[in-house]
Formats: sequence, C-alpha cells, structure tokens
Amino acid sequence: MRIISSREFRQNQRLYFDMADNGEQIIVQRGKDKAYALTPIGEDDFYFNAAMINKIKESLAQADNGQLTSIASSDGIKHLLGL
Repeated sequence: MRIISSREFRQNQRLYFDMADNGEQIIVQRGKDKAYALTPIGEDDFYFNAAMINKIKESLAQADNGQLTSIASSDGIKHLLGL
C-alpha cells in the first residue's frame, strides 16, 4: 500500500493510475483527516449498468400490470427474504 499526498497525486496522476491498474493499493491523503482509495472499476462495479436498467424497466412493467407483493409487517419482510 502506498500513501501519497493530494499534491503528489496531482503531479503524477498517470503513475498512480498505472500502479492501481497493476493491483497496488493507492491511498491519497487530503489534509489531516481525509483519505481516498484509488481503485480501478469495471463494468460490474457500476450499479446502473445496462443489465440493472433492464431489471428496473422490467419491474416497472410488472408494477404497471399489478404484479405486486404487499407487505404489512416485519414478519412479511422476513418471509419475503427467506429469513
């Protein structure tokens, strides 16, 4: 793991992006009490990717067609979740 200042990151962004791409953990320290992890992300890391948008559209269509499950109690939630 490498911890760098925000100034160091700004001056050498490409170097640190390349290091993160190669699996090294990079932490950018900003001030005394703020830090950020530099992590590469892939298509699966985006919540609203194409597959998720299709699931949302499908769910909206089901709701429009009255295909709903009503839950009126905490026991109902537990049952739905299989707990």
